[in-house]
Order: sequence, then structure tokens, then C-alpha cells
Amino acid sequence: MTVDVGALAGNVLDKALHGGVADLTRMPREAVVGSPDAILYRYAPAPDVPVLDAPPVLLIPPLGAPDFAYDLRRGCSLVQHLVGSGRTVLLVDYGPKTFADRRLGMEHWVDGIVPRAVRDASRVTGAAGVDLVAWSLGGIFSLLTAAAHPDLPVRSLTVIGSPVDIAAVPLVAPLRPLAAVTGGHGLSAVYQAIGSFPAPLVSWAFQLSSVDKLVTKPLTVLSRLDDRDCLAQLEAVDHLMRNMHGYPGRVFGQIYHLLLRSNDLAGGTLDLAGRRIALADVTVPVLVVGGRDDVIAPLPAVRRLVDLLTGSPEVRFESAPGGHLGVLTGRRARTTTWSYLDDFLDSRA
Repeated sequence: MTVDVGALAGNVLDKALHGGVADLTRMPREAVVGSPDAILYRYAPAPDVPVLDAPPVLLIPPLGAPDFAYDLRRGCSLVQHLVGSGRTVLLVDYGPKTFADRRLGMEHWVDGIVPRAVRDASRVTGAAGVDLVAWSLGGIFSLLTAAAHPDLPVRSLTVIGSPVDIAAVPLVAPLRPLAAVTGGHGLSAVYQAIGSFPAPLVSWAFQLSSVDKLVTKPLTVLSRLDDRDCLAQLEAVDHLMRNMHGYPGRVFGQIYHLLLRSNDLAGGTLDLAGRRIALADVTVPVLVVGGRDDVIAPLPAVRRLVDLLTGSPEVRFESAPGGHLGVLTGRRARTTTWSYLDDFLDSRA
């Protein structure tokens, strides 16, 4: 293997003098609608790029990860890619949740935050329809929202790394029989007492899902010191992990009991806020993307959606390299997931 000595020296110097090589500058944006529990942001158009005559893209983050997961770093930012393609891009940010938010449940997002963000995005852009793009739990929120509120101006839905069949997730499969035997009471007592699933545990869970990479990371850094793009990606992921958010206690309880223990969504329905929501009631085109190396949302757990979205006029399924974060914004996502998204959105024109 040939080493670029000049690049290696430059990278080491930047790490020593400037703390790293990643450009973590966020894409410029402004708040267009604010509320106590969420802010809707609109990203500035890219200079010298004509704005497409196309519906706006609304990014829906999950809980746990900060909103800049969609804007990880310059050169590997989904926001930068979409804006650079001429699209109008908005994002709803929930911010970190505190002990005061412990009673918030999934319905707070499915019936409140996400529908309001869709309507506001349509209103502030003057668009008749909005293309939703959502990752991880954000995808679950968006699917349930589209199913429960068919009157919303949603034109299409893209879900990335959103598992609906928890029985197909090896990481949690051993816990399901134990939860069934105990009725989930052990863990329930913990999150009810502290009011949340704390941010450090969320970060730990993400890192545990790629423990092999965590162990070999020092060797990766040493062996790739001449690869600036690789080093920048590692730094950006580390930065994201240091800024994870906690889950409100009630949301975590619902995820634990309804999804992990009972695996309700694998059957296509979820009982929420006193009514049953069926994924078959999603009536817009859907793109589903799964990560080939994702242990949090492995391909079978994500692919199950294809069989459940029977009311959608079109369901596309694609797989891409990468783990749970990598499938969204890894270096290879630039030529896989983002390309699938471009093709899907362009086909709606």
C-alpha cells in the first residue's frame, strides 16, 4: 500500500494544531416557525444553484440523535447535497429533552410535532405537497403520521434505517423472551424512576452496535492518516456521539413495550392514543432504504415494511452499505442512499 507522505504530514499537523481535519460548519439556515417543543428551520439556497420547481423536502430526525445527523460535515452532508441539487430543504428540530418532558409519548410526535411541521412547511413554501425524508425512529414517526393523518399535504415518504420487525433485530432478540417473562416491569421501574432514557446510554447503545469498529478505531486512524476524508468522517461521527440526546421516559416505555416486547408494528398496526394506526393506511409513494451492515435496523427488520404498506401506490426498497448512521450519511451513502433518494424524488416530478 502506497502512503501519501505529504497528505499524512498535513493531516497530522492539522490534528495537532487545529484539533482535527473535519469541517463541522453547519449549512446556513433560519428558523421560520417556532414553538416550545419544536422549531422548523429552512436552509438557505446554495449560491449560483437554480432552485428547482419541486416540492420542499422536510427532514424528520429521530429522538436520541441531534438534528445535525442530516448535516454531519461539509462534504458528507445530506442537507448540503439536497441544497446543492437545488431543492428547498426544511428540518424540524425537537432539541434535547429534559426531565420535564418525561410524560411525552409517541403520540406527541405522531399527532402533534410532525403533522404541524408538514403543514407549516407547506404553508411557508407555498407548496401543495411536501416530501418527507426520515431516518431511524423518525421514519416510524413519519409512517404513523402519514397513516393517521391522510389529509396532510404529504407527497411522498422516504424512510431510512427504520426497523418495524424487532424480532429480526439480533441485538435485542435475546431481550424479548426476558421481557415477556417479566412483563417488562424491571426496566419500566428504572425509566419511570429517572424519567428518561439518558443521553449517555443512548450514545453507548449506538456505539455498542458497532463495537468491532470501536475496538479497531485506533488502528484505523493510524492506517489512514493520509486519507483526509476518512479521518474527517471519523471525527464527525465522534462529534455526533458526544451530542446524543435522551428519550422522554414515556416514549422509551412505549418503544420498549409496544415495539421491543410485543413487536406490534411487525403486524402492521400500533395502538396509540386510544386508536389503532395501520401502516396499510399510508397512501403516498414510499422509498425504504436499509443498511447492509446495520445491526440496529438490519435489512429484514426494515424490508418488512414492503409487505405492510399495502395502501401505498408505490413502494421501493433499496439496500446500501453502512451501519445505522452510515446508511444515512456515510461516505458510501453519497453514491447509494442519496442517489436512490434523488431518483425517487425526481420520479415524482
